[in-house]
Amino acid sequence: MFKDEVWRFFAAAMLGLAGILRIFDAVWAFAYNGTLPSNLEGALFGHSLNTYGWVYLIVGIILIVSSIAVVMGSDAGRWIGIIAAAIGAISAIWWMPYYPVWSLTYIGISALVIYGLVAYGGREAYDAAKTA
Repeated sequence: MFKDEVWRFFAAAMLGLAGILRIFDAVWAFAYNGTLPSNLEGALFGHSLNTYGWVYLIVGIILIVSSIAVVMGSDAGRWIGIIAAAIGAISAIWWMPYYPVWSLTYIGISALVIYGLVAYGGREAYDAAKTA
């Protein structure tokens, strides 16, 4: 039972932290006025950092909302968390050519969140923790 609570807390905390960091990424993208890397032209969303800012803002909000849903303990919250972690990992792949270590860190944490929610985030785990 204790393991279930730890994994659920880890998943909720990482989703929330990743959401906050994605919102910081969005603020940076909106505010950045420097020269862009020359190879950004071949990136998924082109050379406009405003586009990345909007995408990261939306991803950040999704991650924070999913963190709250995981804390609430419903099955829907669990699935929202799994989908949000997958979206977080996919959004990290976009920056792989530019920030490989940071992208791999995001992907690794997302994989752990998905594992925690799949293996230990079910309704029976939540009910058992509530009665203890």
